[in-house]
Amino acid sequence: MTSEAGTEIIAEMVANVLTIIATRGQRLEAGDTVVILESMKMEIPVLTEAGGIVREVRVDEGDVVQEGDVLAVIG
Repeated sequence: MTSEAGTEIIAEMVANVLTIIATRGQRLEAGDTVVILESMKMEIPVLTEAGGIVREVRVDEGDVVQEGDVLAVIG
């Protein structure tokens, strides 16, 4: 979802946050991995659709996220 604050990277399923790849202030290109989620022993990379600077990372490794939760904001 895109807003004035930037592009929100959303969890598409219930999962555990396995690894956070992106850090605040980092420049990402479209298609870069932001976080890796784990669900049912499968690793699911979450990619950004738009390039920009990481404004916020809203999760920590080990967190359980629900479908629709905001993982990060790219601006």
